[in-house]
Amino acid sequence: MIPLFDMKRQYMKLRGEVLDAVDRVFSSGKVILGQNVKEFERELAEYIGVKCAVGVSNGTDALILSMMALNIGFEDLVITTPYTFIASASAASWVKALPAFVDVEKSTMNMNLELLERELNGEGNANPNRIKAVVAVHLFGRSLDLERLEKLQKKYGIPFVEDVAQAFGAEWNLSDGRTRKAGSVGRISVFSFFPTKNLGAYGDGGAVLTDDEDLCEKLRMLRAHGSKIKYDHEILGKNARLDEVHAAILRVKLKYIDEWNRRRMEIATMYGKLFESEKLTEFLEYPKTKGNLRSHVFHQYVVKFRKPEYREKVIDDFQRRKIGYAVYYPKPLHLQKVFENLGYREGDFPNAEELSKTTLALPIFPELRDDEVEEVVRVIKNSLKG
Repeated sequence: MIPLFDMKRQYMKLRGEVLDAVDRVFSSGKVILGQNVKEFERELAEYIGVKCAVGVSNGTDALILSMMALNIGFEDLVITTPYTFIASASAASWVKALPAFVDVEKSTMNMNLELLERELNGEGNANPNRIKAVVAVHLFGRSLDLERLEKLQKKYGIPFVEDVAQAFGAEWNLSDGRTRKAGSVGRISVFSFFPTKNLGAYGDGGAVLTDDEDLCEKLRMLRAHGSKIKYDHEILGKNARLDEVHAAILRVKLKYIDEWNRRRMEIATMYGKLFESEKLTEFLEYPKTKGNLRSHVFHQYVVKFRKPEYREKVIDDFQRRKIGYAVYYPKPLHLQKVFENLGYREGDFPNAEELSKTTLALPIFPELRDDEVEEVVRVIKNSLKG
């Protein structure tokens, strides 16, 4: 059996450190917004390269609080991609705004920034005067072009919310030689610490980051029922705090994130070399980074089959051989029933629709062994060439 993701292997390596950290929390008696949350926020902001981090309950709440902090409201438009997890779009709906979509690139599976600019400058389908934010998703661990994102944000004066839930630690090499981390250029950036993420807690957790001190203060209020002082509520907020125990665990794990991401990149490189040597590229395309070597930290390793039937054959064989896999995402957001009021139809975003039928996530996590990678590729080879 080869799992898609195995949290147990990582835990056995960290068990002593994690148990010590949790014991210190319980022994302190301070389990809500204690010193670990404060220190994790500081360490997280420093790692990403921004001024402020606010720990929250999960990645979805991070997105919703971002909409609230930016005063996004009734029938405002929030642009995002239809090929992502639903929270990237549904956060707008929670504040009575409307998500609007632009298609993705087939090669990167990320938002097509050319199409995004068409929407922002009025050449697309949306009314540019109603566009109040962009949720820019770094999908599967691959960073969007941060330099282009920053220029678009400045040019159009619209706040970008970077959704970094799947790309913790991803970087982009700028044209001037500097390097920026995903999450450092948007007006706001949001993170999820769901257990399967590159940096994951042992339960739900999230964070919102910004360089804007006023937004930071507002976000801290929004996560605590809109108050700075207990029982004194200035704005409408939520109960959306990061738990102290999860913050303590995340502080342990943050020390290892670069090492884990390097291992993920090693595994991805191994997959690519095996696909080439086994001449499987006639059946599938695999992710490449094109010189930005840390621009993809491979939260998921997603391949695109050249025909839908190739994927189905591999899935059948994976099930027989007990190899983990996942389909992200089998139905694009514009075709989901919950968004049928937006008026989108099949064919509106052909790249997202094609990817939903042809992509497959293969096992990848830092503790995955080389022989397991070889076995995954061997099963794919036998499935497609048998």
